[in-house]
Amino acid sequence: MLDINLWMKDFTELIKSIFGDRLEFIGLQGSRGRGEAGEHSDIDVVVILDKLEIADLEIYDKAISKLPFRELICGFLSGKQELEHWEKSDLFQFYYDTAPVYGSIDKLAGFITKEDIGKAVLTGACNIYHMCVHNILHEKNLEILKELYKSAVFVIQADYYYREHVYIKKRAQLLTKLSGEEKRILKLFMSYSQWEAQPVDEQSKADELKQNSEILLKWSAKLIEKYGR
Repeated sequence: MLDINLWMKDFTELIKSIFGDRLEFIGLQGSRGRGEAGEHSDIDVVVILDKLEIADLEIYDKAISKLPFRELICGFLSGKQELEHWEKSDLFQFYYDTAPVYGSIDKLAGFITKEDIGKAVLTGACNIYHMCVHNILHEKNLEILKELYKSAVFVIQADYYYREHVYIKKRAQLLTKLSGEEKRILKLFMSYSQWEAQPVDEQSKADELKQNSEILLKWSAKLIEKYGR
C-alpha cells in the first residue's frame, strides 16, 4: 500500500534537489489530496516553477521515472507567470482542490471573483449538457457517462461555493449539505463502482444510460438557464 505522506516527502525532496530555488510550489490534488483515495488512485501532483521550459519537462520526466508507483503519477506542471494569468474560472477549482505540500499559492485566491466562479459553473454545465447529448446519440458509453458525473461533482462544488461562500472538498461532507437533484447526482457518482456490477445485457445498459443521462441533462439545463442570464 502507498503511504502518500511518505511518498510526497520523498517526491518533494527529489524535486527540490533538481530545481533548487526555481521551485515555487508543490501540491497534491484529487482523491489523495482529499484523503479519499483507493489503492489504485492517481497521484495527482502539482509542481510550479519560476518558469517552464521544454528541457524542464524532460528533466522532470526522467526524475519521476525512478520513483515507486510511477504508473500512478499524473498532475500539472507550470511556470509561475502562466498560472497567475490562467483563465480564472479554471483557476477557482485548481486553487481549492490543491492541498499545499511545499510553498504557497494563496496569492491566486485574490485573483478569483464571484463572476469567475459563476463562469466556472456555467462552462461546466454547458460542457456536461453537450457531452451528455453526444453520448446518448453517438457513443452510448457508460464510461463516458461516469466521467460526466465526475465533472458534475466539480460543478456542484462550484455552485455551492457561489451560493454559500464555502468550498467543501470532501465528497462525503458535501453530501450532507445537498438536497434534491444535486444530492442524487453526488450519490450516484459515489456509487459509480457499483455500476460495473449491474447486468451487462444490452437492454440493461441502454436503460441505465438513458435514466442516468436524463438526470444530468435536466440538471445541467437548469444551471445553464440560471447562470447564463
